Amino acid sequence: MKPDQYTQLKPFQTNLKDVPKVGGLAEKDGWVNMQVQFLIDQKTANSDKLLVGWTVLPPGAQHDRHRHFNCDEFWIVVKGRGVMYTEDGEKPSGEGDVVFTPRGHWHGFKNNSDEDVVLVWGWSGAGSLEAAGYESIEGGRTH
Repeated sequence: MKPDQYTQLKPFQTNLKDVPKVGGLAEKDGWVNMQVQFLIDQKTANSDKLLVGWTVLPPGAQHDRHRHFNCDEFWIVVKGRGVMYTEDGEKPSGEGDVVFTPRGHWHGFKNNSDEDVVLVWGWSGAGSLEAAGYESIEGGRTH
C-alpha cells in the first residue's frame, strides 16, 4: 500500500479541559449564546474530512437553522432536552437522541428548557467551518 496524505496523519488525543472555546461565533450568524469547542478539526489534528465538537447550550441558547453544503452532520444529546429544527418544522429532542442530517438540509437546535443542554456533534466531509460551506437562514451568513 502506497502512503497517502491520510496514512501520514498521526493519531490524536485531547481532553475537554484542554480545548479552548471557539471565539468569533456571532449571534447575527446564528450562534446564539452557545459555548462551542472544536475537539478534532483541521487546525488541531490536521483532519480535513472530520470535525468533532462539544457544545453547551445554556437555557435559551440556540443554533439557528443552518445547513452545510460540503459535509454531513450528526449530533448526540448527552444531557438535557430542547427542540431540534428540521425542514419539516420543530421536533422535541432529548438525552440519548442521535441525529443525522445529510449535507444541504436545514437543521438546528434550541434549548427551551431551564437546564444546560450538552451536544457532541460532528461533520463528515469537512475539518473546519470554512470548509463546511455553512449558511444560516436567520443570519444570512454564507461561507
